[in-house]
Amino acid sequence: MNIADPQLALAIPAVGAVLIALCGRWPDVRETVTLATAIALLVVVASLAQLVFAGERPSVTLFSMLPGLSIALTVEPLGMLFGLIASGLWIVNSIYSIGYMRGNNEKNQTRFYVFFAIALACAMGIAFAGNLLTLLLFYEALTIATYPLVAHKGDPNTVRSARVYIGILLTTSIGLLIPAIVWTYIVAGTTDFVAGGILEGNLQGPAVGLLLGLYVFGAGKAAVMPVHRWLPAAMVAPTPVSALLHAVAVVKAGVFTIVKVIVYTFGVDFLFTQPSSSWLVYVAAFTIIAASIVALRQTNLKRLLAYSTIAQLSYVVMATAILKPLSEIGAAIHMVSHAFGKITLFFAVGAIYTASKKTEITQLRGIGRRMPWTMTAFTIGALSMIGVPPTAGFVSKWYILAGSFQADNYVALFTIIASTVLNAAYFLPIVFWAWFSEDTSEPDKQHGEAPVAIIIALTITAALTIAFFFFNGPALELESQLVGRQK
Repeated sequence: MNIADPQLALAIPAVGAVLIALCGRWPDVRETVTLATAIALLVVVASLAQLVFAGERPSVTLFSMLPGLSIALTVEPLGMLFGLIASGLWIVNSIYSIGYMRGNNEKNQTRFYVFFAIALACAMGIAFAGNLLTLLLFYEALTIATYPLVAHKGDPNTVRSARVYIGILLTTSIGLLIPAIVWTYIVAGTTDFVAGGILEGNLQGPAVGLLLGLYVFGAGKAAVMPVHRWLPAAMVAPTPVSALLHAVAVVKAGVFTIVKVIVYTFGVDFLFTQPSSSWLVYVAAFTIIAASIVALRQTNLKRLLAYSTIAQLSYVVMATAILKPLSEIGAAIHMVSHAFGKITLFFAVGAIYTASKKTEITQLRGIGRRMPWTMTAFTIGALSMIGVPPTAGFVSKWYILAGSFQADNYVALFTIIASTVLNAAYFLPIVFWAWFSEDTSEPDKQHGEAPVAIIIALTITAALTIAFFFFNGPALELESQLVGRQK
């Protein structure tokens, strides 16, 4: 059997979820199955990547419902990038989860690993969706699959927050995303993703901007304000889940949906000719600045990272909305750089909690001396969020800035510069206090590093954050294919 099959990318984590459930009474076996499943998924996705690099577009139709309406998988450059991010980081997140779940004696660990695997199957379905209907199916499944992960602790506060999470995401998708897809099918006669889009000649004027709004706010996982409150609410989840939400699958599914719709449903060239679509740059810019200001006021580490994520996601949205080749590349590359940097930050925050139960920024004074590995990783992740070389964040911001200059878009230019200053304002004090402030911990409460599995995981992601600065050629090649096919 050919392993370069998009169906296998969905089947492997789904089968893995079943095997994990069956091995629940044997923790070591259960976690071995988790790691083996993650590795097998990466092998399949890497095999598909070889075909995409060669210019092929593996595809399969699972079944058809009506003309132009089917459940189908197609592997193209943008989805390939998302698939590589999700499958690659699942391995690292699994290593981290073993240390975190055991180190904190978390309950219901088998359920955690099962739904994590299901969530990855849904993410693969989103990445390789061949049309809007398929994307919607797996988008909704991902929301439902991650609810038990957000509600994992089970206490009343956690359950309330998890209800906010699922309530907002389901309301936006049912109330806005589904009508957008139905409207698209009515006017275009298909929901297929096509290079150059399917709406040119089928929709004009203000209707284009309205349909774009339905897609942008219907994809609530992208957390464009005002549909962002689910993301801070979800911070009640265990840190590996937060990493899944912010770096591996959920938020990436949101911005991926927006980018894919703009590229393959509207078409970049068509949207550029429609004045009614120009509002998106301003909404994304507002989200970036507003979320950064809110992050500046946070005292809880995970809430700070949550608002930082809201801002960083809108970098992708804004870059896509600039509608220039360099900015489109920057949008795709920022999904990678944000994934590496933000998962590193969440891993570090989880390590701090596991070792010391500290959750507040004010508790981190001098902690770098006791947790040097953790705080080195945190520092690297923070510098990447700011966009300082040699980190991944510099690469994506460079392309977004270049696209802004290409379009003479001064709103985007100002937003990137202002938000970079704000990012530095809320990350650099934490780094300074951790490394250069006096340790104020009581002698009987001092501690060392978190369990070794956690340290291994955060070291890997910190190394990836730096490595991407030097070795980003494959990602750029993939997305250059994407831009080239829009011409």
